[in-house]
Amino acid sequence: MYKKYTELRDARSITDSQVSKDTGIAKSTLSEWKSGRSKPKVDKLIILAKYFDVPLGRLLGEEV
Repeated sequence: MYKKYTELRDARSITDSQVSKDTGIAKSTLSEWKSGRSKPKVDKLIILAKYFDVPLGRLLGEEV
């Protein structure tokens, strides 16, 4: 999931800090996903899908 997130983030030329500010998802949470210490909960995935205006399945790696 983190790879898909970074692809969407980089396509918009924004930083984790900006995503955090815009979505309310803590930067530390994004870092934990990156390191694999935790996996995103559904509520956070929904927030990111809405933020990037993509179907939820895209964040999960499903072909859509």
